[in-house]
Amino acid sequence: MEAIVAERGQITLPKAVRDALGLTKGSVLKVELEGSRIVLRKNVDDAISRVRGKFARDPAAGERAGE
Repeated sequence: MEAIVAERGQITLPKAVRDALGLTKGSVLKVELEGSRIVLRKNVDDAISRVRGKFARDPAAGERAGE
């Protein structure tokens, strides 16, 4: 697979790569250099934070339950 660098330094990741990694608009990727290679890594911490936020407990609900 190939990606072409656009005028402003942007690239488009192939759809197969985005789908395989579950990347959507706003996904955070870590960019690293390993010698002459560019390595993109999915930011797992970001994904975990988003999931935790969806299932966060409501502190007020816990207080009512314990009354």
